[in-house]
Amino acid sequence: MSGQIHHFEYGVITPILSYALSVLGSVLALTCAVRAREATSTGQRARWIVGASIALGGTAIWTMHFIAMLGFGVEGTTIRYGVPLTVASLLLAIVSVGIGLSLVGFGRANAVTIIGGGLFTGIGVAAMHYTGMAAMQLDGTIGYDPVPVVLSVLIAVVAAIVALWLSVRVRGAWAIVGSALIMGIAVNGMHFTGMTAMHVELHSETVRHTGVSSGTLLVPIVVGVIIGVIGLVYAMLAVPSDEDRAALAYMDSRRAAGAVPGPAGSTGAGGAGPASAGLPPGRGRRGAIAAGGAFQQQPRRASTPGGSGFNGFEPRNKA
Repeated sequence: MSGQIHHFEYGVITPILSYALSVLGSVLALTCAVRAREATSTGQRARWIVGASIALGGTAIWTMHFIAMLGFGVEGTTIRYGVPLTVASLLLAIVSVGIGLSLVGFGRANAVTIIGGGLFTGIGVAAMHYTGMAAMQLDGTIGYDPVPVVLSVLIAVVAAIVALWLSVRVRGAWAIVGSALIMGIAVNGMHFTGMTAMHVELHSETVRHTGVSSGTLLVPIVVGVIIGVIGLVYAMLAVPSDEDRAALAYMDSRRAAGAVPGPAGSTGAGGAGPASAGLPPGRGRRGAIAAGGAFQQQPRRASTPGGSGFNGFEPRNKA
């Protein structure tokens, strides 16, 4: 007996959340890709590519897939998820995206590497989807119609090629957001196209499954996404961008030329003000005046009877 499949058991809330997650992950991934292009060392570039892989593969693709599956149900049976295959699908998404980003990030980003990396990444993402579906345990046999399956793989490959191209081309906040909105449509389109290929033949007997419910998996997934997003945002804010480095270099050059006041009483603009840079703290003005030759302060002997010593300073003009 064929089981009645419902893709939106909770209404539009699950597709809206899945799309929002895919856009969020895409924004983080594209921002990490920009940082990777600006990296000054191989180690820095590798770290940003890892961050982009986690954001795109882990959040934009895999977490989006799982949130969308919360709204999936089959009448007449409960659904459980096998943990090993679920974790394997997550690793497939992150690793396949990471390999594609590495091909264009460490090699020469041209049409060959972008298309080749997109082909590998797209097939990996499609494999992630169907591995995640294989993790489902229910009282029935799952089958797929070949035409929607092939179409979903093609969508995944095209989306991956576009994502890799954007990772080496996009720059600027608005361009990143716009690209992420498009990537979110592609990722969700691949998922729901693959889901339309699915059909279930229910068994006459109920079987006890060893998997866990989607609610049990939801808590660690949400916690993981929050920690990952906070970590990536903190890393982005902590590392200066090209504009930040250019501004710092400009300020250093102006300070070296004496045009911008610096710490410890640097020279003011136009040469006006105390020339006390480099002098010990607390003696900048006195030393600067003495060096300038306007006047200098000399100690004078005490003139009071019965003793000698210093009791003050008396300015005198230099000869």
